[in-house]
Amino acid sequence: MARPREFEEERAIEAAMRAFWSAGYEGTSTQDLCEATGLGRSSIYNTFKSKHDLFDKALRHYMDSKTAWLMELLEGDLPVREKVRTLLWQAVDVETGDPVGCLVVNSLVELAPRDPEVAEQLRRDGERRLAALRAAFELGQSRGELQAGKDPVALAHFVVAAISGMRVMARGGSDRGALESVAKTTLDALLL
Repeated sequence: MARPREFEEERAIEAAMRAFWSAGYEGTSTQDLCEATGLGRSSIYNTFKSKHDLFDKALRHYMDSKTAWLMELLEGDLPVREKVRTLLWQAVDVETGDPVGCLVVNSLVELAPRDPEVAEQLRRDGERRLAALRAAFELGQSRGELQAGKDPVALAHFVVAAISGMRVMARGGSDRGALESVAKTTLDALLL
């Protein structure tokens, strides 16, 4: 019995996501996508309009899964410092089998400056993440977990910048100790 097309598409999108995450958009050839997905060239182009269309779906899949985890964490009951600690240590501890870095950060650097569609997709996702972080900081302030004078928007930008920087450092080959030092310094800065 043949597998449903929807299953095939989801599996192909997941495999393509990992290929793009590992090598970037430009560094991933159609042949790489064939090897990653197990689909032939004609099947890829019959299922997806183009390499860019497949990348778009793969990036959305990545952002949906990562943002869902982030929202669940930030909307949970943990103190704000524990929420941020979890985010930072998630950037330190690369999951086994995952490519190094972050597909969002990689795409911001590689494609956003010259691809308005990707830039807009990344901008919307970034706004969702910043809003969730800001809300977590505001809740933390209302509970007395952070100083009242701290700017929740500035803190959200600061944490995003720290995590993005850690992702770039990891992709560039920085060791765990360097990543941990950035994570610890970021947490310490929240208490000042």
